[in-house]
Amino acid sequence: MIGPEIPSGCLNGTVHRLGVRVYYEDTDLSGVVYHANYLRWFERARSDLLRLIGIDQRAAHEAGEGAFAVADMALRYASPARLDDGIVVESRLSALQGASCTLLQQAFRHQSLLCAARVRVAFVTPGGRPRRLPPSWRDAFAALIDPAMDLEKAFP
Repeated sequence: MIGPEIPSGCLNGTVHRLGVRVYYEDTDLSGVVYHANYLRWFERARSDLLRLIGIDQRAAHEAGEGAFAVADMALRYASPARLDDGIVVESRLSALQGASCTLLQQAFRHQSLLCAARVRVAFVTPGGRPRRLPPSWRDAFAALIDPAMDLEKAFP
């Protein structure tokens, strides 16, 4: 029996990795992963990354502090994933601002890139206005920034 703690991937230095499996429900008529499923996998990876670094999104929302919202996203599809493929989603933090952060997220089958996303998420009030990240969250995010990563080269 699985307990209440479900694996949230792992952090390896500044990189978060989350494994996903391609199920029949993820594919279209041709057996290729439907493009929107990459968005779901990237969302799961971001949520699990937050969980691993001690950010409780649910508690912040329930306390009326706010929530994260995608402010900007660009996607590049490189190769299709297919039924039963094992996929690893890698997430890297590339920039941190007062109320937002930018990530590079990539889905791989083995070492083959399938899809990449440049994502900027903002912390917003319940009314939808930008709100500065709490100091403890800023510290957690700052520890994940890889100063050697060049987002423009990683996501042209």
